[in-house]
Amino acid sequence: MAETILALDGARLELMGNAGRVEILKGITLDVARGETLGLTGPSGSGKSSLLMLMGGLERATGGRITALGRDLGTMGEDALARFRRDHMGVVFQSFHLIPTMTALQNVATPLELAGAADAFERAAEELAAVGLGGRLDHYPSEMSGGEQQRVALARAAVVRPDILLADEPTGNLDASNGAAIMDLLFGLRDRHGATLVLVTHAPELAERCDRVLHLVDGRLAA
Repeated sequence: MAETILALDGARLELMGNAGRVEILKGITLDVARGETLGLTGPSGSGKSSLLMLMGGLERATGGRITALGRDLGTMGEDALARFRRDHMGVVFQSFHLIPTMTALQNVATPLELAGAADAFERAAEELAAVGLGGRLDHYPSEMSGGEQQRVALARAAVVRPDILLADEPTGNLDASNGAAIMDLLFGLRDRHGATLVLVTHAPELAERCDRVLHLVDGRLAA
């Protein structure tokens, strides 16, 4: 039986809105196996991105329990969570979240530098070459297309060799051609590094490539 790398048991999320507390996620229970590719789909506002944020410890559950690699995320302080993400997770957002004053090479090397890796820039250069940007190391985000910026973001997420790779609408801001290329790169990173991939998507062609697809409606997993 496959090892469980991510487990949610009755995970809930409530946030304070203008009209009071809003229940975003209403008791999510699921297991994700090591090496699995899981797609999360559902209408806008159904809680997909919030669920991904809970998995990555970027948002704290207000109920239930979330474990990653056997660690209970709810019992970890902010510094411990940040170190855990740095060492074990890669996150790719729809908005690329690159540092505008840093080159592609510097952006990708940043998580390795924070981890104290002596070969941060060598590894960053290798990862950029792997996503087809070996000739763009010294370019700044403003000098790159959207597709190129997303490639940099993918390289930054993958350079730490994460056990878990989380992607939130990774093709949402791209045209069809760039979106297809990013899909191929995502699955290539999974295959190359053996990462477990969890992705939120509205794109049917991306969902079809996943091992399993779960559909969220109004904060709950649809039957």
